[in-house]
Amino acid sequence: MTFFTTTPAAADGVGDCTASRGALVAVDFGPFGGEVERGCDPTPTTGYELLHDAGFGTTGTQHDGPGFICRIGFGPFNSGTQYPTPDKESCVLTPQATAYWSYWIASPGQDEWTYSQYGAMDRKLKDGDVDAWVYGGTDVGGTTGKPTFSPDDVRAGGTHTPDPDDTPTGAPGKVDVKAAATWLKGRLTDGERIVDDGATTPDYSLTVDTAYALAAVDGKSGTLDKVTAFLAAHVTEYAYPNGTDQAPDATAVARLALLAEVTERDPRAFGGHDLVDALTKNVCAAGPESGDSVPGCTAKGDFRSASYTEGQALAVLALLRAGVTPPSAAVNRLAQLQCKDGGVTSILIRPGEYCDGDPATTGLVALVLHKAGGHDDAVTASRTYLAKAQRKDGAFPGYTGSTTGSVTATAYAAQAQRTLNDTKRADAAVGWLSRQQLKDGGFGFEESATDPAVYPTPPAVLAGTGTSLVTLTTKKTDPPKPPTTPSATPTTSAPGAGPDLKKGVAYLTKAATLKQGQYYTAGTGSARADFGLTIDGAYALAATGLNTAKLRGIVDFLDHRGKDGEGRTVNDWTGIGTPYAAGGSLGKTALLAEAVGRDPHRFAGHDLIAALAKAVCSKPSTAPDRSCAAKGAYTYAPSVFGQSLAVMAQLRAGEKAAAAHPIAYLESLQQSSGAWPSLIPSTKDADVDSTAIAAMTLDLAGGAKADKAVDKALAWIASRQLADGGFPGAAGDSVNSAALAVQGLSLDAGKYATKIAKARKFLASQQNTDGGFNVAKGGQRGSDLRASTQAVGGATGISFGKLERSLTGTSPQPTPSPDPGSSAPDIITTGDAGGDGGTSTTGGDGGGGVLASTGAQVGALTAIAAVMVLAGWRTVFLARRRTGTGSGR
Repeated sequence: MTFFTTTPAAADGVGDCTASRGALVAVDFGPFGGEVERGCDPTPTTGYELLHDAGFGTTGTQHDGPGFICRIGFGPFNSGTQYPTPDKESCVLTPQATAYWSYWIASPGQDEWTYSQYGAMDRKLKDGDVDAWVYGGTDVGGTTGKPTFSPDDVRAGGTHTPDPDDTPTGAPGKVDVKAAATWLKGRLTDGERIVDDGATTPDYSLTVDTAYALAAVDGKSGTLDKVTAFLAAHVTEYAYPNGTDQAPDATAVARLALLAEVTERDPRAFGGHDLVDALTKNVCAAGPESGDSVPGCTAKGDFRSASYTEGQALAVLALLRAGVTPPSAAVNRLAQLQCKDGGVTSILIRPGEYCDGDPATTGLVALVLHKAGGHDDAVTASRTYLAKAQRKDGAFPGYTGSTTGSVTATAYAAQAQRTLNDTKRADAAVGWLSRQQLKDGGFGFEESATDPAVYPTPPAVLAGTGTSLVTLTTKKTDPPKPPTTPSATPTTSAPGAGPDLKKGVAYLTKAATLKQGQYYTAGTGSARADFGLTIDGAYALAATGLNTAKLRGIVDFLDHRGKDGEGRTVNDWTGIGTPYAAGGSLGKTALLAEAVGRDPHRFAGHDLIAALAKAVCSKPSTAPDRSCAAKGAYTYAPSVFGQSLAVMAQLRAGEKAAAAHPIAYLESLQQSSGAWPSLIPSTKDADVDSTAIAAMTLDLAGGAKADKAVDKALAWIASRQLADGGFPGAAGDSVNSAALAVQGLSLDAGKYATKIAKARKFLASQQNTDGGFNVAKGGQRGSDLRASTQAVGGATGISFGKLERSLTGTSPQPTPSPDPGSSAPDIITTGDAGGDGGTSTTGGDGGGGVLASTGAQVGALTAIAAVMVLAGWRTVFLARRRTGTGSGR
């Protein structure tokens, strides 16, 4: 593939960018008789600006504005003619999915294209990013139609990144753990302690490590008891080297606490010391930058005197194993120690200091963060780092620049890989370790070593037994007994047996799903928060009341303007304070504030109710301005769902007069059948979801006219119920629609009790073993996050207009900030399709996808509904009738 690198005089030349400075873009004009043209932006901002700064010209559609790239031209090619030409594509509406400019992206170091889920105006670039535009067709999942060139082809001076999927080919093997344990026992002085050669005093750290290895191989034993008793008798000497009136050595305390937990002893009463209390009372409130310097504190969240990352990680793990939630700052500190390449530094550096990771520390921290939860991006980055660092023979070097295999590094990395299900890689690492074991059973520090040492042998033993300090125990587990009774069904306000809401809430709040316990991301591997979905999850938690602590975490994140991995807050999503404020998003956010007792006049730093009043349209806008559909509509809220949420928020704030025109407009959209359409201006379709939310809204509004409209709406919803209890939606027999129908029909629960009971039974039939729900019956199996939020909340039958949940008694949650040094990807990648029991966070109807140049979720039946994701415009709608789960709400 030939690249023409000449750019117009006004454009930035490719030479101004490198693989680590600036962003690059390539446009393939092959279908129009041209070549692949390339350009760059040395100071990248968005994908849209990158195109223009690189010398390309673009035209959007009349329907969606400039953010939907319909035509692209380049000065040196045919005098800048933009393609496709008007005789081929009018660019009035969204082009068909078989002939449009698809948008592909790659992060720094990646050499594979990802189909973009967002439009160019909404993609925030960083140095080293690469974009590509290809004309033609692709399927909705972006699995076809990729560029014929690679990101490395586009990069200026780029180098190939090792393929993390290139599994090592080293021969398999097993560590002789019995021989290693025997060798370690032989190193014990008086059968109770390790004393280094030439020393007279015990090496307490190596003694503890030896105890771990003995626990892994022998379980409970007389030797282990003797070693443990010795350590319990010397807690003061080991953990309090400066005296018991001073802060302890956090690493020593953590090691001893873990030993107590491994050997089924009480870490709160080990050798006469409460080790758990010693850790929790010695977490640094701040670092030296605060001006109030505390000895042993490098940064906020450090355990005092830990000094090294190992100690920080072991302290967090010790608390976790003791059943104590570690301070969030302490856990976050581990993630902050991750370098840009995903490795973790061994030293407790201060923010901004040079960061150089190593495999041993990275493996340990990955284990602990995986156990702690809430840091999936950091764990994923560590996993990728380990994959790239591993040699073909399975070994890991000890440090950056080394080519020599390290026993300790390989052992810790293998433990992490096994925990993270990189089984083949872990097997290769253990195979390499087996070949490093010496004849006497011990291990040297590096490959080809001839002298055994205590230090590398215990971690090699743990790797050889397939365990780690996260799971190591002397307790023998009994086989699980089969259940004798079915699980209890939670009590709800809706009639009939329904889904297991406890399991549903557990699915919604699990660490792998709810990032840092405070927001959902836009997809697998994404650093970008899906604020609308996050609020859906909060609604579900508020409706059930089964985890108010997690609900508090979400609310605090939004209210305190917490930033996602791309530096965005909820205010970026609502567009508040800009000319492009989205009424539906404002209403959705305000409604959550009201539901949990927060003041919507002072939420996320803004008066949401005043913003809603300002967003009420006084008249329809005229093209090209499409902000207002009609008088009484809200700006940039062209769906019945958005209209309804905004009205409810105003009503619950006592602003009935301000909501008068929006209520009248909502009433005017009801069809003679009693149904509402999905979009506004009306598309004349009849949608269960929209009818249910509109009924909830008018029920809250009250009055004779509204009551009559609600009665007609409920009768229509009831008439749409299918034989199995479900309701039709874009995805077919839809979970989302059934859940909303339950909420709607529960407005008159006495009359529709039978219908509600059938719908709840249907929802129960679509719940998976992980607690999540399928998108629809008969569709793709596997739990879908968006469908699950609606199913859990909807199954309670509580109207959004009446939803209330007090946060009294919950603890404030910290607001997470993205780690500046994190290598977590900023680019959304489409999740793989899940099978039975699998999990999807992408939403959709099982046949949906993303039309790349718009960021619009598109169903298989149409390609004309698009989200306008513009720089300054907000995401105004997603045609819910064309997505199975209403991802645009």
